[in-house]
Amino acid sequence: MLIDGDNAQPSLIESMLSEAGKYGLVTIRRIYGDWTTQSMKGWKDALNIYAIQPFQQFRYTIGKNATDSAMIIDAMDIFYSSVVNGFCLVSSDSDYTRLATRIREKGLFVMGIGKKTTPRAFINACEVFVFSENLVPEIEPPHSEPPALRYRTPRIRRKTQTVEPVVAPSPLPLLRRAFEMAVQDDGWAFLGTMGSRLRQIDPSFDPRTYGSKQLSGLIRTYPNVFEVKEVKTEEGPAHVYVKLKEQHTEPSLITPPPAFG
Repeated sequence: MLIDGDNAQPSLIESMLSEAGKYGLVTIRRIYGDWTTQSMKGWKDALNIYAIQPFQQFRYTIGKNATDSAMIIDAMDIFYSSVVNGFCLVSSDSDYTRLATRIREKGLFVMGIGKKTTPRAFINACEVFVFSENLVPEIEPPHSEPPALRYRTPRIRRKTQTVEPVVAPSPLPLLRRAFEMAVQDDGWAFLGTMGSRLRQIDPSFDPRTYGSKQLSGLIRTYPNVFEVKEVKTEEGPAHVYVKLKEQHTEPSLITPPPAFG
């Protein structure tokens, strides 16, 4: 895991390590940045806790990010050492697009973690890309206080600003394309195969972007489009299959010719 400290959030380091751990053991953990700046102070507490090795990179010129070059050079050194089978690049910078492409050309796994504003070129250069917004831990609502305390405590009204939520586009077109790529002769598609096809179509696809923790839950939100069945197995968890429901044919729009006679 190589982290661009200028384009990553220290509060999400635990979630990022857990996400990368789904695809393998994270043996190398490095972070790059100018540690003389105020923006890197948030990372200092996480270095010892999560065994992350810091690398200092001074900014030689105002407005230029020297972290990119240092991180790319180290990535290629690790690449040619043949000690890893994949990379996790934590950044939202498009400068790492060519690096991700070069690693994939040699058959190694490439994962990216960055914001939703990450350029599409960098996202598509990775096999898997996870938006950091989906890694924010859920905050449990505070417990309601007892009635006795509730009436004793005066309420202070504060001005609140209404923030319009960003609505993600519908995932239905992607789900349909993935189903068409994974469907078998019997009309059913294995859910695991659909998940792989979704990653091929869009490396940044994540059910959490659409409010579902798992792909099966996202598909079940479209009961009029997909049919889901589970096949129990003796070895482990049940296998989930998906089928596209038959669409009702619309009435013909062609006006019949008038009758003669």
